[in-house]
Amino acid sequence: MRNTAFFIGVLLLLIGCNSKKDVYTNMPLAFEKPSNFPEIQYNLEKNIITEKGFELGKKLFFDGKLSSDGVVSCSFCHQQQFAFTHHGHQFSHGVDNKQGFRNSQPIQNMAFQKEFAWDGATFHLDLFPIIPITNPDEMGETVGNVLEKLQEDIDYQNLYALAFEDGKINTENTFKALSQFMLMMVSANSKYDKYVRNENDVTFSVQEKEGLEIFKNKCSVCHTTDLFTDDAFRNNGLPVNVEINDLGRMRVTLIEEDKYKFKVPSLRNVALTAPYMHDGRFGSLESVLNFYSNGVQETENLDPILKNSDGSTGINLTSEEKQSLIAFLKTLTDEEFINDERFKE
Repeated sequence: MRNTAFFIGVLLLLIGCNSKKDVYTNMPLAFEKPSNFPEIQYNLEKNIITEKGFELGKKLFFDGKLSSDGVVSCSFCHQQQFAFTHHGHQFSHGVDNKQGFRNSQPIQNMAFQKEFAWDGATFHLDLFPIIPITNPDEMGETVGNVLEKLQEDIDYQNLYALAFEDGKINTENTFKALSQFMLMMVSANSKYDKYVRNENDVTFSVQEKEGLEIFKNKCSVCHTTDLFTDDAFRNNGLPVNVEINDLGRMRVTLIEEDKYKFKVPSLRNVALTAPYMHDGRFGSLESVLNFYSNGVQETENLDPILKNSDGSTGINLTSEEKQSLIAFLKTLTDEEFINDERFKE
């Protein structure tokens, strides 16, 4: 019996060493859809997540080579302990200490989204990194220059050879690898998740239960499903910042009706991701709820959901309801996600 086990072990080792492109050197990684989540939108069959593909994507994510100054990486504005946002910074910061005009969005549950960026500038996750890489105020680089730097790096030469069948350091493989890393960033183990899935006897306090009911009645129209976003673009009545005059979705579609519309953000880990809104104008959840309660303005293309039958705008919330809502929103914090060793530099 021992000889048989030894023979099998040696055989597997030899097979694994036979070719660096062999399946034994780059095993697929399991992607599991949480039971309380909707269906995924990314086609995993066209970009199978593998051990080496994930490893390559992770290395790229934390590497300053993707920017013109060699310092600013994807992780510069997307830090794990804050659900991969740039916590405390109103706007994203980039090369030469330049500043953008939008707040960095969290990277989580990307496999379930249809469009990306505040204005939906891209409809596919594989294309998403092009936006920050080529933005002069963020990473300020060209894709061609990035590839040249990677092609000269022996570590990357080896990793690409292991991660992809053709082993090429090209645009497609680079962005597929980044997608593989981001696709695995699934946040689905908050107190809320365990509560709705009846796991580990997790219970809500009275205030958290009250907050959940208030949320269902007054917030869930836009923050739908357990992703807590309908993935749509809406104008929520923010007073327009005339200095920036960010047109939102209209920048992409050039359609007047999309003016000042921005993507509805997910509320997962929202207690960690301040400041809030596309321009980071609110520093706390209290400020956000105060805005919805008494600050919504009748701006151009205001979403009908925020127009009330009595002519007022916004969401009627008492002080007690706001506190209960905040207590509920804090149950969406996923400690396992923000401490997951797989995503650490």
